[in-house]
This record gives sequence, structure tokens and C-alpha cells, in this order.
Amino acid sequence: MQLSVEISMYPLKDEYLPSIQAFIERLNSHSGLRVITNTMSTQVFGEYDLLMDILKIEMRKSYEQFGRAIFVCKFIDGDLAPAEPHACPRVS
Repeated sequence: MQLSVEISMYPLKDEYLPSIQAFIERLNSHSGLRVITNTMSTQVFGEYDLLMDILKIEMRKSYEQFGRAIFVCKFIDGDLAPAEPHACPRVS
């Protein structure tokens, strides 16, 4: 079963960028996932069990390394990754 997840991370500290960047880099290091990042969130696509196991590990690492943060996640079954990650539909 495939899974699509949209994640927004909100570290509760003034220096928030390093913790967000580290979390995204760690997600990108896993070969079974497709990760698409934009200015608002990170979208992750992959096999359900693998993706959930990786999120469990990487969220814990974020807490342990950087402290308190809020993760807002949306989950939907299936692979909803766009064919071209940077293609956006035009609105007329």
C-alpha cells in the first residue's frame, strides 16, 4: 500500500531553520521515499510501512537533537506525487 504525507514542522525556538533542514535532509537520505519540499511543507511518498517507520524514527531524532517542535501532518492512502515535482498548474 502506498502512502502520501504532507508535513509542516514548527520548531519552538528562535533558530528554527537548522532543525527543519536537518529533518528534511534525513528524509531525503532514505532510498525508499520520494520527498518534495516547498516553502510551506514537505511532501513524502512511499510504501506505507516504510514511510511510517521512517517518520517515527526521524521525528524522534528531531526532538532529541533540537528539542520541542510541532509536526502537522496530513496522510492519504495512495501515491499522489506529481509527475513533475516542480510543475504547478496555471490559474487564469
